[in-house]
Amino acid sequence: MLFKLKQIFEKLKNPHIVNLVGNAIMTVLNTIQAAIIFNYLSKEGMGNYIIFQSTIGLVDTFRAGLLTTAFITSYAGTSKERSAEVAGSAWFLSALITGVFVLVNVVYLVIPFHMSDGGADLFIKWFGLVFIITLPSFIASCIAQAEQRFDRLLYIRTVSTGLSIVLVLALIFTKHLTLMSLVYAGFIAGGATSLMTIVLGWSRIGTIFKKTTETMKALFAFGKYSVGTSLGSNLFRNSDTYIINFMLGPGTLAVYNLGVRLMELVEIPLRSFAATVMPPLSAAYNQGNKYHVIYLLKKYSGLLTIILIPVVVGSLFFAEVAIWIVDKKYLSTEAANVLRVFMTFALLYPVERFMALTLDAINQPKVNMIKLIFMLAANVIGDFAGIWIFGNIYGVALATILPIITGMIISYHWLQKYEKFALWDVYKVGWLETKFLIRDSMAMLKKKKDASPQQ
Repeated sequence: MLFKLKQIFEKLKNPHIVNLVGNAIMTVLNTIQAAIIFNYLSKEGMGNYIIFQSTIGLVDTFRAGLLTTAFITSYAGTSKERSAEVAGSAWFLSALITGVFVLVNVVYLVIPFHMSDGGADLFIKWFGLVFIITLPSFIASCIAQAEQRFDRLLYIRTVSTGLSIVLVLALIFTKHLTLMSLVYAGFIAGGATSLMTIVLGWSRIGTIFKKTTETMKALFAFGKYSVGTSLGSNLFRNSDTYIINFMLGPGTLAVYNLGVRLMELVEIPLRSFAATVMPPLSAAYNQGNKYHVIYLLKKYSGLLTIILIPVVVGSLFFAEVAIWIVDKKYLSTEAANVLRVFMTFALLYPVERFMALTLDAINQPKVNMIKLIFMLAANVIGDFAGIWIFGNIYGVALATILPIITGMIISYHWLQKYEKFALWDVYKVGWLETKFLIRDSMAMLKKKKDASPQQ
């Protein structure tokens, strides 16, 4: 027994395994936190909180998009002196960006005009403080990724989210949970996490004195190209949020977002498969094996699609149960049907996602950027048309299929130039791989069962 446990812990030291486990853990923790908040905030309060969090994420994308990839490529595998130079330069650039955010924040606080929308007003009042608080943990996360210390990255994320959940539960227990107390809890959790990274030396804050102008220019020159894609991706994910909030109100946004939050559970296998398929895709491309590149695309996207079918069927029948688990006051809303629509469209996600990964693997990131622009346009047009036709969030939910189809068409068109294949083959290969997986799993279980009496 001890030997088996030792084997398990040895496997968990693998950075790829830690990364996959980390993604799963963070998705579950974020879903739990969202479920708790949904249950205790009013619909309007929840809608305002969603706007606050979404806009924080959008603006943070500028900092992360500008520095993360540039930092990792400049820091990884370098000497101790060079890594300190890169870390210090990243610290200085991040501090400059944060300073600009704080300046905008201060100007808004002193002028007499304030936003009438509750969520937008809350964001502009507090986002400067948020970026000051999270700066050390952001740099520490970049360093952890560059050093492939995914265990450390998991600690940072778990402490931040776990502490936030504990504080929210404390507010509920003391009956002090309000929108503002929730925001303050976020400040405390973020501040404690950043303090931890400073004390443990993970943020390397002392390297700021080793910055160089040349390195800062290099980081900025690299990052300015990736920040556009990052911002576009975030805008695509959050365009529904802003359109619903300003056209249908924060209460309706809370209902819609509940369905989106429950969809996060589908993202766990998507992210996990994506993390494991990228290296072999890139390897096949570098070896000039076009057939194997497309075969991997068919295998993983088709397999995941087949696996998702029972999940989708279950959600169609038990959507109300999922909503009831989070908060039964949403049972009288459109939340369950919104979840059904999303889960039905989820069957298209694997193919679209893995075709995008394949484009990256064959060195076509520009195509993905262009595709993202068209997907964002399709989503925005679809949202406005859906609200105009239906007058409610069903129109927005149904319009979600437009950007998915748009992305699939563009990706498929470009991949045909690389190596021709039929889209239907994805599902045929996926079905065959699913049967092989079931057969192998059954054979393994039978082997263990036959061997157990002899032990």
